[in-house]
Amino acid sequence: MRENEYKQALIKRIIIRLGGPQFCRVVINDPNLPGQQGIPDLTVYYKDRWALLEVKASEKSKTRPNQEWWLEKWSQITFTSFIYPENEEEVLDALQRALGD
Repeated sequence: MRENEYKQALIKRIIIRLGGPQFCRVVINDPNLPGQQGIPDLTVYYKDRWALLEVKASEKSKTRPNQEWWLEKWSQITFTSFIYPENEEEVLDALQRALGD
């Protein structure tokens, strides 16, 4: 499965897992904007909280410049993670705990 296909399916699963669109929004970030090289793919908004996820097609996918830097930088104030099919359940469990009530 290609990364974009996985990302679209993942967004739907995140929204369902976090209670539906009345509680959760997922925004696809644009890495092509100035100063955003490597910014994580997704911002997940849940009620008054948020998280960042970098989506990969597989565990073996390479990272791009600045991706790890962004996740490390923002991990000090919110949940951040790489997510791919092989770790999806683990990451979504952690995301749910981090954003949960």
